[in-house]
Amino acid sequence: MTIARIGFAYNPTIEAAAELSARAAGWCQIRGIADWQAPSGEMDTLLRELPTTDLLVVLGGDGTFLRAARAVSEVDVPLLGINLGKVGFLSKAEAGDFEAVLGLIVNGDYRIDERMALEARILRGGTVAPHGTVQAARPSDQVTRHFALNDVVIARGSLARVCRLDVEIDDSHLATFVADGLVVASPTGSTGYSFSAGGPIVDPVSRNIIVTPIAAYLSAIRSVVASPSQVVRCTVVDAHEALVSIDGREDIHVNVGDVVEVRAFERPLRLVEPRGAQPFWDLLRQKVALLPS
Repeated sequence: MTIARIGFAYNPTIEAAAELSARAAGWCQIRGIADWQAPSGEMDTLLRELPTTDLLVVLGGDGTFLRAARAVSEVDVPLLGINLGKVGFLSKAEAGDFEAVLGLIVNGDYRIDERMALEARILRGGTVAPHGTVQAARPSDQVTRHFALNDVVIARGSLARVCRLDVEIDDSHLATFVADGLVVASPTGSTGYSFSAGGPIVDPVSRNIIVTPIAAYLSAIRSVVASPSQVVRCTVVDAHEALVSIDGREDIHVNVGDVVEVRAFERPLRLVEPRGAQPFWDLLRQKVALLPS
């Protein structure tokens, strides 16, 4: 892949990210490479620029990366994360190695990791039968679709009341959880909320859907791993102000009777890994040591 034009998506609330973006522009100018910069949350700008971009470099932490990934889900461009946050599981390089890493990539010294992402569909209009069970929303009802690189979380609202969530994998009933919520994660998201809730850490280039209840009451099922061809279906049976959170960036209110379906996104996201980048399991060991004990 020839790199003729690079985009830089940065976190405008981090001064170091804005400074690094300016350095990036100078680096590209000296080498005759076209470039552009934009805050990672300016979706209209990213979507306008990405079709003529060969590489999108994200300057910030994991939150910045997840915002940029949403744009890349619509326009398929390789992503490279430069970590300016505290943990940075999604980044392949640190800020101090910025110029060296860009040099490697422009010279073709890298490989591509394909990451499975998720698509969530929220189906409105399910009905509750008199005996308390929920009939799932019909396909003709209102449906909204959402992209997630890390996870889709169905959880209680601000009040400390548990939810009752009916969970199916394809046509098989898995469990009815009385819990704070449910995390449905991709392999990339397995080190996030899913892990905090007791789910396994999964190699990020694998293809699985990880289903983990949050603080489930008297449940024998703690976490399961489904295949990428399966659909996880969560029906809200009972809840007060329940929410669906998409990658922790977007909260959507759901009501009793609403159904949240999660499946593998139609194509993988392409993450750039420069030569010499730390293997995931070494990175995991290093990053976990940075977390609060």
